This record gives sequence, structure tokens and C-alpha cells, in this order.
Amino acid sequence: MALLVTSCLTAALLILLVTLSALVTERRARLGGIQFGDAEDASLRARIRAHANLIEIAPMILIGLGLMELAGAPSPLLWSFAGIFLAGRLLHAARMYIGNPFIGLFSIISQHVICLWAAFWLLDHFLF
Repeated sequence: MALLVTSCLTAALLILLVTLSALVTERRARLGGIQFGDAEDASLRARIRAHANLIEIAPMILIGLGLMELAGAPSPLLWSFAGIFLAGRLLHAARMYIGNPFIGLFSIISQHVICLWAAFWLLDHFLF
């Protein structure tokens, strides 16, 4: 079975991951080749957190989405989850660079809602 939605979201998140990583590397180079830590630089710290936050949450979302897709969840639900999560991740990254905490509010709320909705969907599907 092809996991179309999960595959498309994974591809988009991989591109975002490389982009965020490159932005961390660029800032480290600009600061004189900092290899570890954030050198007390607010911009580097924000870039590191944007990259790390994606790494922290994306794997579980992809696992949940993939399990839902394998279990036959409705395609519109899967595409909605994927689109909302990707939009949230892009907004979160933008928030880290712009510094406006309200920009990332959608990201934080949406990722928690998607995580819980996926968890309850999976529990309901497999236990009841």
C-alpha cells in the first residue's frame, strides 16, 4: 500500500529540515565558525530552536499519520492533517526569525490538536 499523504508530508518536511539546518550552519559560519552551542547569539539560538522543534515533533506526527493512512483513515482527514501541520511548521519557523510569538500560536495549537486527534482516532479505530 502506498502512503501517498505520509510520503508527500515527509518530502515537504525533509526540505524544511534541510533549509532550517542550512540556516543554522550559515549563522554559525557568519559568527566565525561556531561549532557548539549558540555563542550567546539570539539569532543563532532562534535558528537552532526552529530546527530542533521540527525534529522534536515531526517524527511522531509522521508515524501517527502513516498509521492512520495504513488503517484506512479518510483521505480528506489525512490531507487536512498534513496541510495544517506543514503550515504550522512553516509559521513556527517564521516566528523564530521574526520574533513575534503570535505568529507561532497557530503552530503550537494545531500540532497539539493534530497529535491528540490522531491518537484518539487510532485508539478508537483499533480498540473499539
